[in-house]
Amino acid sequence: MSFSNFLETEILDHVFGGAAYTAPTTLYIALYTGAPNDAGGGTEVSGTDYARQTSTFTTSGDTTSNAGAIEFPTAGDSWGTVTHVGVFDALTTGNLLAYGTLTASKAVESGDVFRIIAGALDITLD
Repeated sequence: MSFSNFLETEILDHVFGGAAYTAPTTLYIALYTGAPNDAGGGTEVSGTDYARQTSTFTTSGDTTSNAGAIEFPTAGDSWGTVTHVGVFDALTTGNLLAYGTLTASKAVESGDVFRIIAGALDITLD
């Protein structure tokens, strides 16, 4: 996963500029059918019953991963083909913090439940 321009600026300013960055208390996972980028953008899922889901992360070394499974509500209609995920600091709108491409895309149809297993969402710094 990559950091967004927003988070990169906040981290640089926190470490080198002296302006404290307060980490969000809750992180929200978003699904995308169109790729986001450093500036945001992309096409977030907007189908019936879709909502960003919360996640906690566990850090070991230079990698942080989702601590538990992330399960989205049962799709009330077709959500399209999910290809990317994003991490936000708010349930709606908010700031994109990190984003990445899924290793496999998934067409989500009415009645499907989209899940990300524990430990499958990795954010790595090197």
